[in-house]
Amino acid sequence: MYSGGGGGGHYDGGAGGAANANALFSGGGFMPSQSTAVPESSGGGLSKGRNAQTLLPLTVKQIMDAEQASDDKSNFAVNGVEVSTVRLVGRMLNKVERVTHVQFTLDDGTGRIDVNRWENESSDTKEMADVNDGNYVIVNGGLKGFQGRRHVVAYSVRRVTDFNDVTHHFLHCIHVHLQLTRPKSQVNANLGNPNQANQLRSNNQTPGNDPSSLIMNVLNDPTITHLQQGVTLDYVLKRVNLPEAVVRKFLQKHVDEGDIYQTIDDNHFKSVVNG
Repeated sequence: MYSGGGGGGHYDGGAGGAANANALFSGGGFMPSQSTAVPESSGGGLSKGRNAQTLLPLTVKQIMDAEQASDDKSNFAVNGVEVSTVRLVGRMLNKVERVTHVQFTLDDGTGRIDVNRWENESSDTKEMADVNDGNYVIVNGGLKGFQGRRHVVAYSVRRVTDFNDVTHHFLHCIHVHLQLTRPKSQVNANLGNPNQANQLRSNNQTPGNDPSSLIMNVLNDPTITHLQQGVTLDYVLKRVNLPEAVVRKFLQKHVDEGDIYQTIDDNHFKSVVNG
């Protein structure tokens, strides 16, 4: 799972990395893990209250496209969810050090946004001294609006030291976006339907024990999160004990829905939750 911090070997955010990131994400406008508590909106209205404080992984384009949540021009909503605390990952540009704070522009390939990091403690100053123009950074902060312009007041700015963190962030954005926008799966939607329950029983299945759930239980198994290449088709077949044609069908279904993705080839799979 994407932890929001860097790890592994040093990544300097050089020109090669910038080109790779722009090639992967330019113009994507991805709309937004298990670590992010995704709020549910009731009645189709905006999700308010404590949900507004939920940390959401976003892209710059998503922030720029966010709706005004109310007459208060400083409140924003994404996919009907009021949001104030965000996570962004992108390249630092135009860093300016001032007496009390540091200003810079964050470019994530979908757009650019201004970021302010106030230096109230010596640890804040040390944190900002570790990042420079050209570095990829992870920014957690509050989304603000002033005179029609949107910006982020950062609570933390961390240099990316493993470029996988950039990929994980965008997968995280996609996963959360799908959770907020797509209908619940047909199985879950029909669990309260007696006909659906009878059909499950006739197939010797129980709610949560259907092929789709069995396969996702394997892919979401926390014991395999360390496997960078995910797991093989053969591994899934052994775990679920289902015909290969059935397993392939549901694996493709979950790939299409954004729950899982293929890694080194068509027979290696990894859950976006295990990023």
